[in-house]
Amino acid sequence: MKLGIVGLPNVGKSTLFNAITNAGAQSANYAFCTIEPNVGVVAVPDERLDRLAEMYNPVKFTPATIEFVDIAGLVRGASKGEGLGNKFLSHIREVDAIIHVVRCFEDDDIIHVDGSVDAKRDIETIDLELILSDLEMIERRIDRTSKAMKGDKSLGAELDFLKRVKETLEAGKAARSVECTDDEKAILDTLALLTAKPVIYACNMSEADFVGGIDSNENYKAVCEIAEKEGSEVLPICAELEAEISSLSKEDKEMFLTDLGISTSGLDLLIQRSYHLLGLISYLTAGQPEVRAWTIKKGTKAPQAAGKIHTDFERGFIRAEVVSFENLMECGSLAAAKEKGLVRSEGKEYVMKDGDIVHFLFNV
Repeated sequence: MKLGIVGLPNVGKSTLFNAITNAGAQSANYAFCTIEPNVGVVAVPDERLDRLAEMYNPVKFTPATIEFVDIAGLVRGASKGEGLGNKFLSHIREVDAIIHVVRCFEDDDIIHVDGSVDAKRDIETIDLELILSDLEMIERRIDRTSKAMKGDKSLGAELDFLKRVKETLEAGKAARSVECTDDEKAILDTLALLTAKPVIYACNMSEADFVGGIDSNENYKAVCEIAEKEGSEVLPICAELEAEISSLSKEDKEMFLTDLGISTSGLDLLIQRSYHLLGLISYLTAGQPEVRAWTIKKGTKAPQAAGKIHTDFERGFIRAEVVSFENLMECGSLAAAKEKGLVRSEGKEYVMKDGDIVHFLFNV
């Protein structure tokens, strides 16, 4: 999973990126501090893996990972090449989902590119540039499809859908707000539109607001209203606070969060929201050689899940031996789970569930 961190200059993108990846990306109080995107790979925290490691004492421990990409700040006119425009847009095109960092804090020492803090305006600035870029893409596709229709009248439904997407964009709305049938969704996926990507709005707040009461922050409330209309996620976060947390040991981190009255760090919440937004789950493989988490889409069947490990597993799939994490923990061992009949034999039509512990049998 690849998540792109975007936003206007000086909203806290690189500070947040540094905090969640400990990658040491340059962060400074001037526009375009980030030119080439910084990339950091973060392990997905999963207590189930920790408990499996205690049970099996494996040689290798491999959690699922997320790739975070810190993309340069965007300015008005990016779709026409202003600032780092075209390069910025090409970097967004490569990610699975967008983390849009929105400034929701006041600080006279940190310059805002537009001179004042206004979350709604800032979101509209970036959305407009993405929409303008998408309009160029959709117009080219409509032109190609119209020409192809002269020899293939079956493309009429596709052309009608493309025109509907264009109308949505011209109305200033993101492509992800278009209602689609399954066939239309397949067409939309081929377009690689920037505004079709799912979004998490990360509301970067001051520590006082974040800890004291986010509901009194008017900018945060404005972001929530926008997200609700388009079906996006919102995550209140304090990048400076996350930077402090990231430098602590696991024990100190837990104490620090407890003192603040916070149960979960911003990074952990960001990962949870990302999984939910993209419809992802994890299944687990466990044994003395390795304990590992594998990320798949909800609804994935057993053979395709096996293919995540190796294509041979999918090609020669015989069956999957499955036990839920909860049942394994209750029994204390795989042998005890088998004695109680809790290890199931599942075939090709089995739909994987989050937390399944699986052993695939295959033959090629």
